[in-house]
Amino acid sequence: MDSSNGLLHVKTKKTILACTAAMIIILPVYLFYCLTCCCETLQAPVLYEPRVEAKLYNHAQRLSAEPGQLTEPPQERQIQQPHHLKHHHRDSTWSAWGSQGTDKMPGKPNAAAQELTEADAPPYVRNGDPAEPGGTPDEASSGILERSRTQAGSTFNASNTFSGFGQRRLPEAIIIGVKKGGTRALLEFIRVHPDVRAVGAEPHFFDRNYDKGFEWYRNLMPRTMEGQLTMEKTPSYFVTPEVPARIHAMSAHTKLIVVVRDPVTRAISDYTQTLSKAPRLPAFEDLAFRNHSIGLVDSGWSAVRIGLYAKHLEHWLRHFPQQQLLFVSGERLVTDPARELARVQDFLGLKRIISDKHFYFNQTKGFPCLKKPEGSSLPHCLGKSKGRRHPSINARYVQQLREFYRPFNLKFYQMTGQDFGWD
Repeated sequence: MDSSNGLLHVKTKKTILACTAAMIIILPVYLFYCLTCCCETLQAPVLYEPRVEAKLYNHAQRLSAEPGQLTEPPQERQIQQPHHLKHHHRDSTWSAWGSQGTDKMPGKPNAAAQELTEADAPPYVRNGDPAEPGGTPDEASSGILERSRTQAGSTFNASNTFSGFGQRRLPEAIIIGVKKGGTRALLEFIRVHPDVRAVGAEPHFFDRNYDKGFEWYRNLMPRTMEGQLTMEKTPSYFVTPEVPARIHAMSAHTKLIVVVRDPVTRAISDYTQTLSKAPRLPAFEDLAFRNHSIGLVDSGWSAVRIGLYAKHLEHWLRHFPQQQLLFVSGERLVTDPARELARVQDFLGLKRIISDKHFYFNQTKGFPCLKKPEGSSLPHCLGKSKGRRHPSINARYVQQLREFYRPFNLKFYQMTGQDFGWD
């Protein structure tokens, strides 16, 4: 009897040990399965605190954010924005394009537009970091300052702990022109706004890279969160005839900003930029005129052609209503930047945050600079390529150019309802 009880006791112990071993193996597998299921259905962190999330986003963006390659966007370590933070009115617009991978209207790049890159545009860079794609070597070496949360255009490389911040979207607003009009200054100024994020380099999607498709274009954009606006700027868009239809195909509701400047001063500035890269360039008057003696202007020269604003605007008004275009004065952007930025903020539907307190006038450069942003020890001015001294042009040629542009300017004033005072 004792031996039977002992045998039963041994069998019971073996059974208990076997069950325990099974539980040790099965329980972790079951817990892992449950957690996996939860992660698949969870749309946001379990404990979601907006203020804490914003601080983490701000901190991680300033400390990480490495410049990407424009032609081949880097592999992202970020994941998509939480569902409850998505712009439903934007996602529905872009989902069809995103699913196609490439757009249905690939266009041949316009040869004339190749001349119109604002190549010397100084990107916003962090302390000691190289410039973003599209910047010049001089700008890369100058290193400006640490970017704050509101100065967009860099990739947010936070760790997986912070994954779920933001989503890449096609731009809702584009600065489309004009070259040497003040587009870089406007982009830098508007990026101070906490609700604006913009790609720093000029994508040239609609005039040179259209055949790469909208998904390629979207991947160039910075991530945005709820209430933030995605922007880009490519000044050559305004003078490229194919671009209006292509932007309209992306979204008929895109807001378009054009920075314009006295076309004579703009042409001389354009020539000055080219001369800095090609010292053997012919004299300005030799390029601007077909015949000096009778003052016959060569409107085929790109520096002259860009200033025919009324002609270029006609292409845009065939596809967009005038209320979707804002014309910013390049001159007032220098003399009264806060006033022009107020107009831009209103146009974009943003709260007026950027004001006089954000600017000071740099007497050396001759244009306004941003006062030092939070976290930086230095103020921010545009790169040394800005504010070049213009070559001396014979006053007779300048006057002939003004006479040439006058009828085009007057028509432009009528079309926009603004008198820019160039005459």
